Amino acid sequence: MFTTLPTNRPLLRFAGLALLGSWLLAASAQIALPLWPVPATMQSAMVLVLGALGGPAMGGASVAAYLAQGAAGLPFFAGGAAGPAVLVGPTAGYLLGFALAAWVAGFARGNVWRQGAVLLAAHLLIFAPGVLWLSGFVGLDRAMQAGFVVFLPGTLIKTAAALVILKLAIERKAV
Repeated sequence: MFTTLPTNRPLLRFAGLALLGSWLLAASAQIALPLWPVPATMQSAMVLVLGALGGPAMGGASVAAYLAQGAAGLPFFAGGAAGPAVLVGPTAGYLLGFALAAWVAGFARGNVWRQGAVLLAAHLLIFAPGVLWLSGFVGLDRAMQAGFVVFLPGTLIKTAAALVILKLAIERKAV
């Protein structure tokens, strides 16, 4: 007679969803405009969606899995980059910011204004460690211009898109 090993289904479900989220984040990294020193990608919008739909823990776990897989050599980072060197390169601060943003986006509950404010705050939070780390490579003035100011219009558009996705998911009872 065969016996089955006991499983912790909620934990397996969480791990599976975090892994799926990491793959979606990796796919969004490949949708990019090759700007220098920081490419413009769809990653930040995906980070917001993962956090807002999955909650703080799921959003953070998805980003952590994404970073681990990319560091391990899978071509998950923007432009198919991979390996631990990316985690110390010019964009490393933004990658750290993804984890913070996903966690904060997980608190996007309540009315549409609160959700929008939380998502915008989460999105802007990506830039704090990103610009700070980038300034070590290009100086603070250049980091502010090339790593923040140039991204503001896209930040507003991607935040609005994440809010629409969240609202549609809530209306369809997917969250």
